[in-house]
Amino acid sequence: MFNDTICAIATPYGVGAISVIRVSGDDAIFIVNKVFKGKSLEEAKPNTIHYGYIIDGKDIIDEVMVSVFHAPKSFTGENSCEISCHGGIYNTNRVLEVLLKNGARMAEPGEYSKRAFLNGRIDLAQSEAIMDIISSSNELALKASIHSLRKGTTNLIKALRERLLDLIAKIEVNIDYPEYDDAVVMTDEIIEPVVKDLITEMKDILKHSRLGVMAVNGVKTAIVGRPNVGKSSLLNMLLEEDKAIVTDIAGTTRDIIEGELTLGNVTLKLVDTAGIRKSTDVVEKIGIERSKKAIDECEVCLLVLDSSHPLEEEDKELLKLTESKQRIIIFNKTDLPRKINLDIPHIDISALHSEGIALLETALLDITKINEFNANDNNYLSNTRHVALMSKALDSLKSAYNACLNHIDVDMIEIDIKDAWYKLGSIIGEESPELLINELFSKFCLGK
Repeated sequence: MFNDTICAIATPYGVGAISVIRVSGDDAIFIVNKVFKGKSLEEAKPNTIHYGYIIDGKDIIDEVMVSVFHAPKSFTGENSCEISCHGGIYNTNRVLEVLLKNGARMAEPGEYSKRAFLNGRIDLAQSEAIMDIISSSNELALKASIHSLRKGTTNLIKALRERLLDLIAKIEVNIDYPEYDDAVVMTDEIIEPVVKDLITEMKDILKHSRLGVMAVNGVKTAIVGRPNVGKSSLLNMLLEEDKAIVTDIAGTTRDIIEGELTLGNVTLKLVDTAGIRKSTDVVEKIGIERSKKAIDECEVCLLVLDSSHPLEEEDKELLKLTESKQRIIIFNKTDLPRKINLDIPHIDISALHSEGIALLETALLDITKINEFNANDNNYLSNTRHVALMSKALDSLKSAYNACLNHIDVDMIEIDIKDAWYKLGSIIGEESPELLINELFSKFCLGK
């Protein structure tokens, strides 16, 4: 499918014991053999490793081990070599330069995985799983990503598509070959229960997918409160670093400050927002609007109240603003005399003295319900794009179901069923436009 041969450093860039350089394409083995002093790689058996030297003319560049893979049994489905050389920026770049000088070109970000996809070695869901594995920040995220890489997502989607395709095929026979006596007459009464079952199943998948996406992507967690209640101190306490500026001056935080915290099997995407109050300061007002947006978009809200002060109007407004969210109410500054007049479930902390953090962390794990998620189940998705596409497919099936109830012509019902089939196909790349493919793989790192 591709005529050119690509190369890239596959290991982290920098000083290390070993670097690995990947070479893939029709001429991969030929090009590497040109710069390799040792056994002829062109005569080597596939899936073998060979000791020798990378040379540039008569100069020895490095002592290496070269792994040889023949198409189609390689990651990309092409002839491939992996050169293991000594680590180090200069040394690794010299090996790369020799390959480029002898006919290879630099790979684009994600081009190895893109070639593997286009050559049929992996599907789109598996490609995205590779990126999720690389980005995993805890064990549960890793397990969910590996589940997708091992075709957990693929098999789930293919099973749904097969049932839809069977339905489409039977409808097509009725429409195109009405003279066939053996064909089952597909009426809205026959189609309706099949579509209903699919709707029920997809709803269940999407229900379980909330935790799957949360496991892989983390939980958007907004720290909110009026100015000077200790939001930034709380962020610093959770992250165990001075991420945010802490002063006695109200309104110090004027923009969104972010950080990540991994608690057991969940990663919290923490956002410290600007204090919400009425303000005439233009910059502070922009920060306040961003804070309100952060509340709208968050999955968990940490509402911080100052226990050393009576409840103020801004506090009451925030209690109302966040009441529909998954929230934990925090009484901060418990090291000071208590003056807050509010009877509501809460966590007592002193961010200044790092007191109450264990209780807060337990509450965070409880509210996310992440411990209820089993990455080995087969009825969930863990990718935001996949969830969005299945939701659209579900909408199409709901439309088909309503059409059945209203006794709409079968050929019109089929349009919605086909649309659901196409939407699900886009998850695994069977119905993916070229622009989408390019966009997805451009997010990968070099060498992947």
